Amino acid sequence: MKENLTYETAYRELTKIAYDIENESVSVDVLAEKVKRASILIGYCQAKLRSTETEVNKIIKQMESNG
Repeated sequence: MKENLTYETAYRELTKIAYDIENESVSVDVLAEKVKRASILIGYCQAKLRSTETEVNKIIKQMESNG
């Protein structure tokens, strides 16, 4: 992603998109755009979570080997 997103801002935007779709406040004309954006945000959030999990696991292993 070229944007400078954080997990929190991506999650908030994704939540808003889901809320708008659920409450039918998205017109048919922009529905595909919103779904595409949601897909991008979901991918970003999943990648961020995987990256964070990997980093935390490395730190835990380092702590265990130094302990």
